Amino acid sequence: MEYVALENLIDKTNYSIYKLVILAAKRALEIAEGQPKLVAVSASLKPSTIALFEIAAGCIQYKKSKVD
Repeated sequence: MEYVALENLIDKTNYSIYKLVILAAKRALEIAEGQPKLVAVSASLKPSTIALFEIAAGCIQYKKSKVD
């Protein structure tokens, strides 16, 4: 089982755990639907874990909207 430290993720979403969860969930859904992976990881990992690795690597970023 792979582990992604929260410290590597939380700063990518303006220190909001809620934004991190939404970002990871949306990206995991895209991966599950067939979108290509943006990081080189094992094929046995679940889409949610791959999404967290992509966020930690900086491949996926939180986009600030006018509401935030």
